[in-house]
Amino acid sequence: MSRRSIARIEVHPLRAVLPKVQRTSQGDYPAIEIVVVEIETSDGIIGFGEALARRGAAGYARFIEEALVPRLIGKDPADRRALWKAMRAALSGRPGGQIVEAISAIDIALWDIAGKAADEPVHKLLGGIGRTRVPAYASSINWLDDATVEAEVATALKAGFREIKVKLGHPLKDAVARARFIRRLAGDDIALYVDANWAYDVDDAMIVGRALADLGYGFFEEPIAPHDRDGYRRLAQHLPIRLAAGESDYVASEALMLLQDRSLGLIQPDVTRSGGITETWRIAELAAAFNTAYAPHVGWSGAICVAASLQLAAAAETLRTFECMVYANPLRDAFTTPLVGEGSQLVEGMLEIPQGPGLGIEIDRAALKRHRIA
Repeated sequence: MSRRSIARIEVHPLRAVLPKVQRTSQGDYPAIEIVVVEIETSDGIIGFGEALARRGAAGYARFIEEALVPRLIGKDPADRRALWKAMRAALSGRPGGQIVEAISAIDIALWDIAGKAADEPVHKLLGGIGRTRVPAYASSINWLDDATVEAEVATALKAGFREIKVKLGHPLKDAVARARFIRRLAGDDIALYVDANWAYDVDDAMIVGRALADLGYGFFEEPIAPHDRDGYRRLAQHLPIRLAAGESDYVASEALMLLQDRSLGLIQPDVTRSGGITETWRIAELAAAFNTAYAPHVGWSGAICVAASLQLAAAAETLRTFECMVYANPLRDAFTTPLVGEGSQLVEGMLEIPQGPGLGIEIDRAALKRHRIA
């Protein structure tokens, strides 16, 4: 019997205009971009992966085609760690940025192939913990006017969410007022979280964090710049609220720093940024070793990211909750069969884990073609 090998790799840079502009403390996002990688083996198994490429997806695609694909053709797709190292060697310097995000897409596709070859979902290949559903929170209530916020909170509650995340920014008095407003809208029985997208410095984060703790918010995500490690330590020492971060970091060695000093109560790696399933699973296992909660970051990504994140969530020992994006997104909505990670699929505040082989989804090729950057 001949050895299975990687026969073909096709790279799809995608862009979609959002039906509704999304706003954070960092600005407005009228569109999203991602890169989808399609890998076919010598015996016809096809796997799909996704890379976070919020801007310049076509540039990512060219980098993958020129720097990474030649290192993979003809190789055994099951040798995922060896292939990860081979791709990493394409660039020197500390691991991060475009190369690790690009590796993410290929690695996810290789795991999809592995699951299909074994006729098992990826979460079973990761060891499994018997979880078939995961608690999910609505993400995110926009940093827009009160009328928009009121409507978005009402929609999330009507959909059955018991957990909701809110975007906050400047000015501080408006941020605190918004947090109070949403607590009144949601009531005391709904778990509320905040994502600041590192809008604050340490002193401003102290003010907002204390207000959030008084209002019973569950975690404070990226209150300050991700590289301000000393700032996170200071906040952790003085704020009575769980700090969350990790979406802006890349590999397990970066996560280790945040876990070792106990500055985080919740770590949130993004599988399409942090090196795919191989490296993100290392982070989830580190979280378990440090008894720290884990919640996959999804954000403004596509359906493949959602599916891969659900597979990780199904197997992660310290999973706390799952980010379910509730805004319309053409790169997620109706992009796969079956639908994956949609708020409309919520049952008692939980989402089902895809149980099909690999990522458990099939890509709509018409949608893939429709959103491809020429």
